[in-house]
Amino acid sequence: MSIRVIVADDQEIARTGLTMILNAQPGIEVIAEAGDGRQAVELAQRLRPDVCLFDIRMPRLDGIDATRMLAGPAVADPLAVVVITTFDLDEYVYAALRAGARGFLLKDAGPDMLSQAVRAAANGEALIAPSITARLLETFANAAPSPPPPQPIDALTVREEEILAAVARGLTNSEIAEAMHISLSTVKSHVASLMTKLGVRNRVEIAMWAYETRRVKS
Repeated sequence: MSIRVIVADDQEIARTGLTMILNAQPGIEVIAEAGDGRQAVELAQRLRPDVCLFDIRMPRLDGIDATRMLAGPAVADPLAVVVITTFDLDEYVYAALRAGARGFLLKDAGPDMLSQAVRAAANGEALIAPSITARLLETFANAAPSPPPPQPIDALTVREEEILAAVARGLTNSEIAEAMHISLSTVKSHVASLMTKLGVRNRVEIAMWAYETRRVKS
C-alpha cells in the first residue's frame, strides 16, 4: 500500500511542486492539499494520512501549531509530521521537533531527501536535513529544559545506552544494526524499550531526551 500524504503550503506553486515530486515516487501518494494550517489540521483529522508535510509559515495557523495539534504531547493518537521550510533557523527546528514533528527539511533538499523523510516518518523514524543536524544537536545540548526531562523509569542497559547515542545522532534502525552487528529486530526491541523507559513516543523524543539530559553530547 502507498504511503498517504497531505501537503500543506500557502504558496500554490510550492504546494504543486511538492505534490508532483511525491506522486512521482513509487509507493507515495498525495491524497490532499491545504493552503493554510487550519485546513491542514481539519483534513488530517478527517483523512488520517500516514504522513503530513507542513510548511512552517502559513496563514490562520502556522506549521508548528498545526504540528502540535496533530502530534504534540497531548495528542492521544499522533500523526507523523514532517516540517519543510525555506527558513534555516534554529528556533524553527527546535520548536517543530518540540511540537512533535518527526522530520525537518529545507525546501532545497531535493526529491530524494524529501521522499526519504516521508518514508522515514511513515516507518516511525526521523530524518533531519544534514545541513542543520550539527547545529540542532548543539541546540539540544545547550538548551535549558523547563521542567527538566524525567529520568528513566528503569536504568538503561549498556546496550540501550549505545542505541540511545546512535538514535540521537540520527542513525536509522538498519544503520544501527549494521554498525553494531545485531539484527534489525533486536534494534527495534531496544528502541521500543527506550521509549518505554524514557516515557517518550518516538525517536525524535529519544534524541531530545538524550541531549537535554547530557547523556549524549554534540
